[in-house]
Amino acid sequence: MAMDNVTAVFQFLLIGISNYPQWRDMFFTLVLIIYLSTLLGNGFMIFLIHFDPNLHTPIYVFLSNLSFLDLCYGTASMPQALVHCFSTHPYLSYPRCLAQTSVSLALATAECLLLAAMAYDRVVAISNPLRYSVVMNGPVCVCLAATSWGTSLVLTAMLILSLRLHFCGANVINHFACEILSLIKLTCSDTSLNEFMILITSIFTLLLPFGFVLLSYIRIAMAIIRIRSPQGRLKAFTTCGSHLTVVTILYGAAISMYMKTQSKSSPDQDKFISVFYGALTPMLNPLIYSLRKKDVKRAIRKVMLKRT
Repeated sequence: MAMDNVTAVFQFLLIGISNYPQWRDMFFTLVLIIYLSTLLGNGFMIFLIHFDPNLHTPIYVFLSNLSFLDLCYGTASMPQALVHCFSTHPYLSYPRCLAQTSVSLALATAECLLLAAMAYDRVVAISNPLRYSVVMNGPVCVCLAATSWGTSLVLTAMLILSLRLHFCGANVINHFACEILSLIKLTCSDTSLNEFMILITSIFTLLLPFGFVLLSYIRIAMAIIRIRSPQGRLKAFTTCGSHLTVVTILYGAAISMYMKTQSKSSPDQDKFISVFYGALTPMLNPLIYSLRKKDVKRAIRKVMLKRT
């Protein structure tokens, strides 16, 4: 996006929760709890994976990347939302707004692609456990994680650079943070190309990965049915069900926002939907994917014993 395309607007006013003053205290408390939980959960997972040699295995390559993504993604927007709750002038300069939009897009895209890679990892682990260590070795996991990061950076750069926005005076963003759809709604330029680029990007980062994840879990479910032990089946179904719930929240909320025409978009609805994938999933991911694992529980006990 070229800076000289901006003529009249140099900063944006973020409404956030200010149009619902009766919810402000509750919203602040809720977001603060979620953010602190996100920091503690994901930060602790990164610490454990880094310092415990028993967790230096391929699956934890994905989990450490997921925790780092969630840590960064939550930090990209939640502290600002907290500060703006009680700010009388919640303004954000255009460069900061563009930077926040770019960072959030890149992190969210990387997470969507990484979750698809993790679904493939689970398919191999459950459907072909004897060959798992051969198929999903360290270099393969690192390559898949790096591909998720690299693809997200390329797609985000293409999307941001395709923007040619001309602002004519309106500078009020009905959101908790700067977000690409909110910027497009403010422009007086033709946004047909921008909307097309968002649709194409959403297909590659949301629809296709989500479809792959669903197919992967269907295959996993078929493999679980063949497990003879009732306790083993129940445990596997419970684990996969919790994984699928979190994945559905992330993909479902994002798809409902980005894969619809702007004429059908509701600013109030969109900004609260964004809380689901922008705040809840970074908090839930370490609980669902990592902290319930036996290896992680063993590592936690080891850390606690060292402290005592």
